[in-house]
Amino acid sequence: MPNVLRIGPYSFVFYGSDMNEPPHVHVKRDRREAKFWLDPIRLEWQRDYAKHELNVVRKLVVEHRDFLLGEWNAHFGE
Repeated sequence: MPNVLRIGPYSFVFYGSDMNEPPHVHVKRDRREAKFWLDPIRLEWQRDYAKHELNVVRKLVVEHRDFLLGEWNAHFGE
């Protein structure tokens, strides 16, 4: 599970088993986790985030989308 970005308490990770899916990122904090598709940005699922914190996480995904897509392509190939 490559950790591709860390912002404050949030880790942005890819799982190796996700390589056959469209580009996405998992955002983890403690026992919380959310999966966001990157193109277009859309929440797939989340576990244990409060709504206000999930909004913060989504804004971080939006802000760093281009970087995350680049890392996805570097890790899994285009």
